[in-house]
Amino acid sequence: MANDPAQTEALLARAAAGDGAAWGALLTAEQDRLARGVAFRMDPRLRGRVDAADVVQDAFAEAAAHRADYFGAAPAPPLFLWLRGVVANKLLEVHRHHLGTHMRDAKRECRLDAPPPPGRDDTSAALCAQITAGLTRPSVAAARGEVRTRIADALSTIDPADREVLALRHFEQLSNAEAAQVLGIQERAAAKRYLRALQRLRELLSEMPGGLTELRP
Repeated sequence: MANDPAQTEALLARAAAGDGAAWGALLTAEQDRLARGVAFRMDPRLRGRVDAADVVQDAFAEAAAHRADYFGAAPAPPLFLWLRGVVANKLLEVHRHHLGTHMRDAKRECRLDAPPPPGRDDTSAALCAQITAGLTRPSVAAARGEVRTRIADALSTIDPADREVLALRHFEQLSNAEAAQVLGIQERAAAKRYLRALQRLRELLSEMPGGLTELRP
């Protein structure tokens, strides 16, 4: 359905008219992608304790309660991006409940004309955790701490906006248009930033112990 705009529009029209089955079909179509985003953004300390799918289901319940607000917006935003915002709020609640930390709010990405927020760079932390999660080769795993430190240092050399586009495009698998809308930039600029950041990170990974040349979502 994600590749069939006509079908999506038909379902949106039916859902706006109160068709619960159409609304359910729209949510189901976005479930996997939203869960990937939760898994990527979730604090590593919660892995094994909190299931990304459960966070998404809780967010869907919240979205259902505010469905009229979504369809009442003029114009209504793309449904996936609206749902992503609901999911981000729910994930923020999970972090606060389990960790008691003052996490950044649901609008984790900053528009590029705004100053960077104070505190730790959550995107860098998520990228570092994702990249090092697959370090299983003995020669690399033994130096896991050093590798993580070096990757964190390497990520700090990438422009923050480029890091965010990389996270959105490669790991959350947003389209260029979606990433551009999230960050408030032109689609062409989002595409250029993504390719630049991806190439830079691959170069940096190739310099890590064991030659970590693979970069997978």
